[in-house]
Amino acid sequence: MTHSSRRAFLIGAGGLALSGTSPFGASAQGGAPVRLGVLTPLTGAGSFDGPRMLKAMQAVADEVNAAGGVLGRKIELVVEDDETNPEAAVRAAHKLIDVDKVPVIMGTWASAVTTAVAPVCWESKTFLTTVSGADSITLLPHQGYLIRTQPNTQLQALKHAEFIAGLGIKQVYLMSIQAPFALPMQTRMDEVLSRNQSKLAGSLIYEKDKTTYRSEIDQALRANPDLIYINGYAPDVTIMLRDLYRAGFNGPRFAQSYAVTQKVVDSLPPEVTQGTYTVQPSSDIDSPAFGLVEKRLGIKDPDAYVTQATDWISLVVLTIAKAKEATGTALRDNVRKISQAAGVKVYSAIDGLKLLADGKEIKYVGASGPCEFNEIGDVTDCKFRYQLVEGGKFKLLKIA
Repeated sequence: MTHSSRRAFLIGAGGLALSGTSPFGASAQGGAPVRLGVLTPLTGAGSFDGPRMLKAMQAVADEVNAAGGVLGRKIELVVEDDETNPEAAVRAAHKLIDVDKVPVIMGTWASAVTTAVAPVCWESKTFLTTVSGADSITLLPHQGYLIRTQPNTQLQALKHAEFIAGLGIKQVYLMSIQAPFALPMQTRMDEVLSRNQSKLAGSLIYEKDKTTYRSEIDQALRANPDLIYINGYAPDVTIMLRDLYRAGFNGPRFAQSYAVTQKVVDSLPPEVTQGTYTVQPSSDIDSPAFGLVEKRLGIKDPDAYVTQATDWISLVVLTIAKAKEATGTALRDNVRKISQAAGVKVYSAIDGLKLLADGKEIKYVGASGPCEFNEIGDVTDCKFRYQLVEGGKFKLLKIA
């Protein structure tokens, strides 16, 4: 379904309220629904990931509702498209908070969007869960009203640089879109490459929405790099890959998986994308929660964006049940009592709700990995997935 800008959608178990007794509350969905906000890119540069993250959250909401809801009430997702645009996202966040009265907003993707939306959330005591990676986000004075399941730029740059150096690459050129993560990524890559018998031969920051990046490509090629890291989004990376091919660069390229998707690869001739490495935080493929996502969504090998979205809504629902109230402050104060407590390990919201209803302590172990957060809201660890484009298809190299 195509969603127009600023249009909201209510998602939950439709139809009449159920009668009887719920295992998760005193009455079965007898009160007003618990409304949870989703703000994610259904259009714009993040439109490949946004709808899939929404589908994952909807699937968990439907599963919880079918089992009786939370606090005896059904879940209703109120969905807004952030358009991968900070201004549109702020307008949508105000609508979710001021009109829909949601206690949480889940799903922001672009770092610039999250940076713009975060103050709206903490000022209104609304909890925010995000996949954005820029270091600056968790350094904001968010007062604890923010967690992210995506590794920050420091951790990403470390892993990316170690992988690139491990390929035997001696000179790397980094081309970054103008975004909050651009300079921190550059600085950290330079440090790590230098420790691993490699170096950053040069870097530049480019503007989005250009029809060609040939002048930037020519600048990069003058440094004689062995590998070019294009740190941007799908629209600009698509153009850059084409321009690199036309410029005669035959060396490997490296990019985030959200910038070089199968859709991007399919849109370009195979020779243009051949030899492009991609990286993304990896789902925890060994976790029982990962298998439950595959079964719930009917897909094989869900990626980190799908599993992180699954973990957001699972944590939120379980925290509401633990706190016995659906407010942003209750989520802030209790989420770590679910994510890193010394309780019974659970891998789904419905299993956790049953144990909480029986008075048990639980520890949610996610499909994206351990959902353990430090004092500023950063996830403390995760694995990464490395792939190589060959003949227009992705080849898995390793998960480490």
